[in-house]
Amino acid sequence: MIFRQLFDTTSSTYTYLIASRKGGEALIIDPVLERVDRYIKLLDELDLRLIKAIDTHVHADHVTGLAELRDRTRCITVMGEMSGVDVVSMRVADGEKVEIEGVGLDTIYTPGHTSDSYSFMMNDRVFTGDTLLIRGTGRTDFQNGNPVDQYHSLFDRLLKLPEETLVYPAHDYKGDTVSTIGEEKAFNPRLQVGSVDEYVDIMNSLNLPNPKMMDVAVPANLHVGLKQDRAELKARSLGCDDALTLLQGGDCVLVDLRDKSERERHGQIPGAVHAPYGSLPDHLSPGGLLYELANSTGKQLVFYCAFGERSAMAVEAADEAGLSSACHIKGGLDAWKRASGPIA
Repeated sequence: MIFRQLFDTTSSTYTYLIASRKGGEALIIDPVLERVDRYIKLLDELDLRLIKAIDTHVHADHVTGLAELRDRTRCITVMGEMSGVDVVSMRVADGEKVEIEGVGLDTIYTPGHTSDSYSFMMNDRVFTGDTLLIRGTGRTDFQNGNPVDQYHSLFDRLLKLPEETLVYPAHDYKGDTVSTIGEEKAFNPRLQVGSVDEYVDIMNSLNLPNPKMMDVAVPANLHVGLKQDRAELKARSLGCDDALTLLQGGDCVLVDLRDKSERERHGQIPGAVHAPYGSLPDHLSPGGLLYELANSTGKQLVFYCAFGERSAMAVEAADEAGLSSACHIKGGLDAWKRASGPIA
């Protein structure tokens, strides 16, 4: 396995790059905008293809690298379903898996630092965002933070993991890089409490100043969605009514780009071919499923996903593969459901 812990000195943020092998698929957790060039260079050096970029929550101390990575690599942006951001490619729920080739992360909803805080468990380690820090815990006094929620996220979820589980947080201000659940239970001063009320008293008495970047970072991090109405995509974007008319005419191939778990959880548009976005380059190459379908039948490819980001990027990828008639359903399955489109 490839595992890299990267550090941004300005915001004291840890970013994690993970892949099962050199030359394979990769994911990144909590990227920082100013470090994107370094991430891209490392991906190139390790011959990795970035498939998913995850934020554990809406950060207040740095601007996320999610949008920049998406625009430069066409990766899938991922956040928890409670996130208030405008658009990400995939929203995951508690208990849902985030998967790439050879790597699977279990999603754990751990609110408290913010109302949209999530942790991600992978085998022997857990990425705790700002919920559980090394010898500390994330503050709870802004972005709908709540010390009661955090207490339960800690004591009812994270601290019940095996004690040997490695703890990798999103930040550290002292130079520590990793801990374990057992260490934190024994030595984290904020966890040496006998009740939720005692924990709430500790958190409510911190009186910390706001992060220096908060007024810039939070608004920026809430608006990370791909601009699907830009000129080059607008003509290739179908509203739900137009898409339904085209589908009923039978002259197109509807392509569902979502992961299997998303299809199982949210349903699908009847008649769609399943071609997960992560494997799109193979499907669009000569001999690939979509390339051959488009060329052998002459039918138009119509992509859709959860919210329209992956499908918009798929249109651009299809253009590069010579399939210039491809289009997509703007707003994805979310818009389709709101328009009362048929669901299987």
